[in-house]
Amino acid sequence: MTISITKTTAPKEKPLDKNLQFGKLYTDHMFLMNYTEGTGWYDPRVVPYAPFVIDPASMVFHYAQEIFEGLKAYRTPDGSINLFRPMDNFRRLNFSAERLCIPQMDENVLLDGLKALLDLDADWVPHTDGYSLYIRPFVFASEVGVGVHTSREYICCIICSPVGAYYPEGLAPTKIMIEDEDVRAVVGGTGETKSGGNYAASLRAGERAREKGFSQVLWLDGVERKYIEEVGAMNVLFKIGDEIITPALSGSLLNGITRRSCLQILRDWGYTVTERLISVDELMAAAKDGTLEEAFGSGTAAVVCPVGLISYQGVGYPVQDGKTGALTQRLYETLTGIQWGKVDDPYGWTMRVIEG
Repeated sequence: MTISITKTTAPKEKPLDKNLQFGKLYTDHMFLMNYTEGTGWYDPRVVPYAPFVIDPASMVFHYAQEIFEGLKAYRTPDGSINLFRPMDNFRRLNFSAERLCIPQMDENVLLDGLKALLDLDADWVPHTDGYSLYIRPFVFASEVGVGVHTSREYICCIICSPVGAYYPEGLAPTKIMIEDEDVRAVVGGTGETKSGGNYAASLRAGERAREKGFSQVLWLDGVERKYIEEVGAMNVLFKIGDEIITPALSGSLLNGITRRSCLQILRDWGYTVTERLISVDELMAAAKDGTLEEAFGSGTAAVVCPVGLISYQGVGYPVQDGKTGALTQRLYETLTGIQWGKVDDPYGWTMRVIEG
């Protein structure tokens, strides 16, 4: 499909990089594409960023057919712009679409649309070290009608937001609380998709945790309330003795792209990496006897987030004396080095979309 381009006639004033806040400012343009049953996906286009005009009876508001993704564009030292594993994001968008009964999209059209968008808004990709352009593709049901069935119309959109460094003062450990009341997802549900409902279901526990001074919730499985799943908006990994353990992909937690990247690098470094069930009792025993040497989350926003304290049933257990462990630091520096083009990428994960 040919992607049409309509340039804005009123470009926004770009802020200083130091004033950027996550998700508060958006670039001049956005990518759009529509779907109608019987026609398929059509009219891919880049247009000026603007609000949607949506009927109050649009089905997304009532039955939550909505999915999204998150990735970034990075300014390299030579001024080029890289993406990190973008096709994995578009494949996962289609995986989420299948579960939410949203029609499959041509991933190459999505990539071409994103490239066209970045070509217009390249100046929005920050030049400051550690800063990036956050990219949010999403799809929602737009058919007008209050009735429980799959929508016959959809809108696909990609918007972009320049963001500052996640750790402006350096890699900082976070405090997390194991949640044993609410559940985020169950096997057979939508937990392995990126759908807004999963995040809505997590908000109450997140607010309770913040009121107690914790940054994140560590979720347990939704059936037995026994097995570790993921941390807030991130996957989680533990170094217990000489082994790296991360919860297996059971169908109720996200198959994170950063998670997969971390596991590949760790295996290549010679670590024993195990994807399996890990119970909260096993984790707490390792925290008590000191064999839990490091813990960290992995995700697009933070890349790698060290955990300095885990709380369970009101008792806090420090990890690595509340400091960032050497392995976590090395992994963070390696992954961010690949993303920003500062070190070699032996995996072919980066995609250069604009030459410097």
